Amino acid sequence: MAAEIVNPRSESETDKDGQVGQAGLEGRDGQGGGAEPLDSFDPAFALHRGGKMAVQATVPVRDKDDLSLAYTPGVARVCTAIAEQPDLVNDYTWKSSVVAVVTDGTAVLGLGDIGPEASLPVMEGKAILFKQFGGVDAVPIALACTDVDDIVETVVRLAPSFGGVNLEDISAPRCFEIERRLQERLDIPVFHDDQHGTAVVTLAALRNAARLSGRSIADLRAVISGAGAAGVAIARMLIEAGIGDVAVADRKGIVSADRTDLTDVKREVAGFTNKAGLSGTLEDALSGADVFIGVSGGTVAESAVASMAEGAFVFAMANPTPEIHPDVAHKYAAVVATGRSDFPNQINNVLAFPGIFAGALQVRASRITEGMKIAAAEALAGVVGDDLAADYVIPSPFDERVAPAVTAAVAAAARAEGVARR
Repeated sequence: MAAEIVNPRSESETDKDGQVGQAGLEGRDGQGGGAEPLDSFDPAFALHRGGKMAVQATVPVRDKDDLSLAYTPGVARVCTAIAEQPDLVNDYTWKSSVVAVVTDGTAVLGLGDIGPEASLPVMEGKAILFKQFGGVDAVPIALACTDVDDIVETVVRLAPSFGGVNLEDISAPRCFEIERRLQERLDIPVFHDDQHGTAVVTLAALRNAARLSGRSIADLRAVISGAGAAGVAIARMLIEAGIGDVAVADRKGIVSADRTDLTDVKREVAGFTNKAGLSGTLEDALSGADVFIGVSGGTVAESAVASMAEGAFVFAMANPTPEIHPDVAHKYAAVVATGRSDFPNQINNVLAFPGIFAGALQVRASRITEGMKIAAAEALAGVVGDDLAADYVIPSPFDERVAPAVTAAVAAAARAEGVARR
């Protein structure tokens, strides 16, 4: 379902000749007043003027009869019915079809801790991707707090208005506790896309890469560079999917049980990864490895890539600069993927989260389970089908088959796992 993107300008920003005015603008040099507007120099600013979203009514209000149904007195009958039967809120409001996109602005894209106001363009972008690719309405909510307790309490109090919560760009390790505590307290899906969306798409691409090489996930040993939100979630999902072994490395080396500097989350990761008992650096772990998965930034030496097993897979997903440049990776790897749209095999979260939420909302799921995420990855991998090739192990976000396939798989998995309510 395509979204209609509305980008209005207010009268205060447009002069009588229809030209963009200076109100609220700064010039290229950062100064207001006589400087030219930023729109004049960068098309991104022109696109963002006025924001990327608008609220649009789904019913007409053309006359007094329409008004009496959409608002008072007709609305009172609906309110009374919901007060008597609270579940009716899902049928007679937008609750069951809208997601809150919540951030505190502490880990925004590659920009880091830039604060809630500066995060809003990204959250608006996320919301229009929900609509464009999944037909799901979403509302950006940027919070002026970073304390875990404050975030949890705020989202819990907002939750009656929404059918799901997508946590976005919240720094690790707080993101793990925030997601866990919210899901414990709410009976709607809570999903941290930086973790689980990345993991779903990575698993889908890896399944197809393995299929292309005549192997299964169980035949592979993977190394993940990065023990933040995405790295931890990918490790969990690969273990759930039955990978042969996976080791995770942070800035100080391989996450292993013999290290004394681990956070609680990393200590947990050490408990279910690295069956081979490896220690040392990321480069040490890559020797003989079948898969490299990069979600950390930094640079991996070419000699370490050369030490990987024959027919290896390199998924270097840091943006804008992959940990291993594709030109280097192609010298040694059978399949190469990145997080960039200008190379084949883009590992892009937009392949996952719109369909995952669409499926969960369709059946009014109370949560998004591991089984639902695995089902999403399998459906996404299945879209590639017989067209599988080294430069096509994951479909394009613009492939119209993606969202319906993921939506159907997630809805079916929710019913199978007993979390669906219709």
